[in-house]
Amino acid sequence: MALIVQKYGGTSVGSVERIQAVAQRVYKTVKAGNSLVVVVSAMGKTTDGLVKLANEISPNPNRREMDMLLSTGEQVTIALLSMALQELGQPAISMTGAQVGIVTEAEHSRARILHIETTRVTRHLTAGKVVVVAGFQGISSAGEMEITTLGRGGSDTSAVALAAALQASFCEIYTDVPGILTTDPRLVPEAQLIDAITCNEMLELASLGAKVLHPRAVEIARNYGVPLVVRSSWTDDPGTWVTSAKPQGRSLINLEIARPVDHVEFDTDQAKVALLRVPDKPGVAASLFGEIARQKVDVDLIIQSIHEGNSNDIAFTVTTPILKRAEAVAAAIAPALRSKSNPKSDEAEVMVEQKIAKVSIAGAGMIGRPGIAAKMFATLAEAGINIQMISTSEVKVSCVVDAAQCDRAVTALSTAFEIEAREQQSKQTQETHTSAPLPNCPPVRGVALDLKQARLAIRQLPDRPGMAAKLFGLLARYNISVDMIIQSQRCRVIDGVPRRDIAFTVSRMDGENAKQLLTQVTAELGWGEVVLDNAIAKVSIVGAGMVGQPGVAAKMFEALAQQQINIQMIATSEIKISCVVAQEQGVKALQAIHSAFGLAGSQKFVVPA
Repeated sequence: MALIVQKYGGTSVGSVERIQAVAQRVYKTVKAGNSLVVVVSAMGKTTDGLVKLANEISPNPNRREMDMLLSTGEQVTIALLSMALQELGQPAISMTGAQVGIVTEAEHSRARILHIETTRVTRHLTAGKVVVVAGFQGISSAGEMEITTLGRGGSDTSAVALAAALQASFCEIYTDVPGILTTDPRLVPEAQLIDAITCNEMLELASLGAKVLHPRAVEIARNYGVPLVVRSSWTDDPGTWVTSAKPQGRSLINLEIARPVDHVEFDTDQAKVALLRVPDKPGVAASLFGEIARQKVDVDLIIQSIHEGNSNDIAFTVTTPILKRAEAVAAAIAPALRSKSNPKSDEAEVMVEQKIAKVSIAGAGMIGRPGIAAKMFATLAEAGINIQMISTSEVKVSCVVDAAQCDRAVTALSTAFEIEAREQQSKQTQETHTSAPLPNCPPVRGVALDLKQARLAIRQLPDRPGMAAKLFGLLARYNISVDMIIQSQRCRVIDGVPRRDIAFTVSRMDGENAKQLLTQVTAELGWGEVVLDNAIAKVSIVGAGMVGQPGVAAKMFEALAQQQINIQMIATSEIKISCVVAQEQGVKALQAIHSAFGLAGSQKFVVPA
């Protein structure tokens, strides 16, 4: 007999008829010999209606009272579903987040789960009852017994956390789509169902805007090895399985706020190739990486910084044994990138740097915590280590540093994040913790578009240890999360000080605030102008199978070039490639890339209204 946790979203329980249909599904699952915990959201648009009521009373309602108000939505659903099950002859009991023992931080509207007291739930399950739990909510542990809510995606988080605490066989997330699709079906109706995907891939897609699963829920599943399956409430189709590696023993205490970094990784077998002053126009990246792919040169990190005038810089890292081949490709293509309108202009310059190392911190606990990257940069600065390149993803932050400083960097980071020696990994041992592709899966699993980001650029930042720490530490203190981070490769010496530009993306809602904060300290810290651009879109491809596939980046860049879409920034991790393009070209970019990788099919999915 399996213990299963099921979660039903608002559309799945949006009416009496739908609640009765859910009850039938639950009843059928129990009769098959399973024990069941069911987590539900508020009915349909109930939460939106409650928010509207609050805003009619106050333009800025108190967060505590909002938690009191919004938590009532799920309580309606759990009572009705329990009644529906009882009408079918199935014993059931409804429980709020507090009653079920979900203990959280004392942080209204965005609390994280600390632990779950499972005694009462287990007692009811042993008695043969279905336990129907209100998602999205808990109770604080600070002695005040305050009702708290978990924020957006809270019901997903509740369900997976319960599955982890109860050591359930698996957790089923029922929604209004058939599973996880290759992209947003509202933008690409031919998007296809993915039968299985790794947690790391799902973390990237969820954080890039895929709304089927919230990143916090996937983070818990990854950390505790909870098998997830996303299914449609309307059919019996198998849906999409989200898989994770067997977890190392992790305490269920401080469930969502436990150690955010699991490992410090390093790779000393790296070299960097940069092309400076390439034309800032469509097709340049496609030409370069197309030739790199034809020469079978496997690239690790790729970055393209913000443009300066009519030119840009592109840099990439390769393993040392293939450096000569990579350098030859870059040198051969550089003359072809000279501006045709001004053939006497400076030719694109190839810059090669050996004796570099990549050091990384890895762990699913970094999601939504702006202080983690800032802490990494501050740690390296305190050790006197300058950062040459930065790469970020949802589960890893990587920095390229001088190879001679690698050991010092690893030691400093391990101390700062309380990582033991056994949790330090060289490149050869990282495979057990990176997202290995599933058998027979294509290199790209999904394509995502984020239209809610803004880009900030700081010109002429002094190129010395501590600058990134000060910059991102300031943003972290004001709880501003940063996504892509790109340092320009071109260095200018001004008044005897080497300087580089740095650009990064934040949520658009944080853009103006971030600009004001940074502008206030530019004179004090010797920075140049702070520039904000709200008219951007970020399009990304995700797939564990792209590792060791030289042509993946080239195919993405070529798809954009064919549509005359200029790439403004590039950033990569092991399983993700992201490009910033103009906002008005975002949807076209998504559609072109989705088609280029053969992810479209004949079946069309329609998202219910």
